[in-house]
Amino acid sequence: MRGLLTLGALAYGGLVRARNAGYNTGVFRAWRLSCRVVCVGNLTVGGTGKTPTVMALANAATAAGTRACILLRGYGGAGGGVRVVSDGRTVQLGWREAGDEAVLLAERLPGVPVVVGGDRVAAGRLAIERFRPAVIFLDDGFQHRRIHRDADLVLLDATDPFGGGRLLPRGRLREPITALRRARAFLVTRADQGQDLEALRRQVEGIAAGRPIGFAVFRPVRLREQAGTREWPVTELRGKRVVAVSGIANPKSFRRTVSDLGAVVVGSLEFGDHHAFTAEERGRMAEVARREGAQWIVTTEKDTVRLGTQTPAECPVVAVAVELEIIDGAEAVEAALGVPVR
Repeated sequence: MRGLLTLGALAYGGLVRARNAGYNTGVFRAWRLSCRVVCVGNLTVGGTGKTPTVMALANAATAAGTRACILLRGYGGAGGGVRVVSDGRTVQLGWREAGDEAVLLAERLPGVPVVVGGDRVAAGRLAIERFRPAVIFLDDGFQHRRIHRDADLVLLDATDPFGGGRLLPRGRLREPITALRRARAFLVTRADQGQDLEALRRQVEGIAAGRPIGFAVFRPVRLREQAGTREWPVTELRGKRVVAVSGIANPKSFRRTVSDLGAVVVGSLEFGDHHAFTAEERGRMAEVARREGAQWIVTTEKDTVRLGTQTPAECPVVAVAVELEIIDGAEAVEAALGVPVR
């Protein structure tokens, strides 16, 4: 099996290198939009925190008086073509049509239009025609080279920055590590969970010298009731018996966050990223919570989009809301991107 995966990785790597060479030499065209485009992407499959990072950048732009719009593929959504998820005033599509990340961004960013579509060039043109943004944030677009971007911000998860160092399908790299040279700046996420940040800094500088490197954490800021409007400070988790439920790419990081907040994790249910929860699975959550004497079922904000309101009545479902905080290198990253980051 390993031999087959290695052969697959060699074939995949050859295709990726040929495609990148086509864009680097001008054989393939990158289409330029009539506003600034800042891409937030990564080099690996799996969660590096792109959604909260895009949320932070959009909030910073809005606070500075800059009209922003977000483009993303709409992964997990069943709809086709280019679709407006939010016009900045109302959320017009559900997660089944637009994907959970798009709906979460639309719900959390009033005033910021969100557009999805596999053809990001068409999505960008629609966004410019309808919303006249000064800046477009391209969520998870580092490999989508068909659209020109003015700056690429590449995220590296401090706990696993290079996905084992092997290309798909043998490892988790979407393209060779040398692709980091296309980045304008880097942001190391989950910096509070990494082992040797200085070694990582030196490694990145050895590949892409001269690019600024920032370090960030995802700070829990509030607890939000899933089926209602109540909110609590994160200190309310301290000492509570909880069942942790997640359908994200990095469940280990979520469990650690819940534990670090002082909760007593008496059970854990993990599902694949973008998982569509069934009634049976919601029942299993309630069963585990009842059996273990849990006071809350705790999940992520992204999971609440897919859980819906049909959650166990006997045990409240509470989401941990997190926000990106750049703890080092913010000014240099800001200067490189040409947009505010705080």
